[in-house]
Amino acid sequence: MAATALSLVLASASPRRRDLLEQHGFSFTVAPAQVREISPSHFSPGETVLFNARAKCRAIAVERFDEVVLGVDTEVALEQEVLGKPADLEEAYAMLSKLNGRAHHVYSGVWLARLASGQERGAIEVTKVHFKKLPEARLRAYLQRIQPLDKAGGYSAQEDNGELIDHVEGSFSNVVGLPMEALTRELARLA
Repeated sequence: MAATALSLVLASASPRRRDLLEQHGFSFTVAPAQVREISPSHFSPGETVLFNARAKCRAIAVERFDEVVLGVDTEVALEQEVLGKPADLEEAYAMLSKLNGRAHHVYSGVWLARLASGQERGAIEVTKVHFKKLPEARLRAYLQRIQPLDKAGGYSAQEDNGELIDHVEGSFSNVVGLPMEALTRELARLA
């Protein structure tokens, strides 16, 4: 299915997700879901992101019954510990310190629904991200530059320019916040 052949409703206010959809030629509207994200201790990171993506999608899909609604949730996990969005710069620094010089995983849940036709689909995308080892001063300078408080794990893949990220195994768009490969695949299955 061509990206331009279908109009989506994005249940997110994320500017990074909007940018990715625009870059890939999607026609879409934005209707941010007002859903409290959860991270139960008995859920794996993959289960968590899929649960949250579904909740966001359904919150908007019940209002936009005839349209295809997209819900997404992305989390950074280090050895199954989920690192959410930092509350302040010190928490962001603590997260980057944990990730510094190590590999971690980025999980995204994608959920699509067109309730009028009873169609719903979900997928989980996982990408392994390898960080360089940087000194404290460079980590703090990085945080000042990227404004990390709305970013899972306290870092910004799209603004990185090779500063922190050594290399990625898997979907780079997933690390930005919307795995375009999984979205395209699930949209084709929804049709």
